[in-house]
Amino acid sequence: MNEELSIGTPPTKKEKIKIFLLENKKKIIFLISCFILLLIGYIVFKEFQKKQKLEISNMYNKAIIQYSKDSKIQTMDVLVKIINKKDPTYSPLSLYFIIENKITLEKKIINELFDILIKKTQLEKEIRNLIVYKKALFNSDEISENELLDTLNPIINSESVWKSHSLYLIAEYFYYKDEMQKSKEFYDKIVILDNANRDLQKKAQKRLNRDLSD
Repeated sequence: MNEELSIGTPPTKKEKIKIFLLENKKKIIFLISCFILLLIGYIVFKEFQKKQKLEISNMYNKAIIQYSKDSKIQTMDVLVKIINKKDPTYSPLSLYFIIENKITLEKKIINELFDILIKKTQLEKEIRNLIVYKKALFNSDEISENELLDTLNPIINSESVWKSHSLYLIAEYFYYKDEMQKSKEFYDKIVILDNANRDLQKKAQKRLNRDLSD
């Protein structure tokens, strides 16, 4: 009797859900299993990243603590390994340490390490801009005008916080090459730049007033 009544009666919302679950049981179990596997994979990956970060941190700290003039080769080897791990924190710090302590004076090697950071390491935009600026600064005594401009154009044509630093480097580059008109153009840009570094803005204005006034 109940079966006859149910045949002519539309299923309720609760019954529709039950029917859907029964008909799609395998698909639902599969999707839940996939979600659980993805969640486990994400957790494992994050733990791996955390462990790797700690290992790199320990490598870096040990290298700089134990550094001495007699251990340059060993320190260089460790820091280059860290740079090649492409860590967004310790890879840049390793290169800065190499440069500041003059662990190697081979510019070719230094520039190759710069390129690993700039081209192959996942960095925040402004960190990357800082490293590009540092590369230009490192090479500014030897590179041509076109090379310097090509390196820094992405920064000076943006709203980067390192824009005024890049403009100042170019202005100084031309100033010490005795190309005063070109130098003045870049000092002028710093003076009118809204987000310019205030110290650099004062230096640029001072240079204009003292050496480049018409």
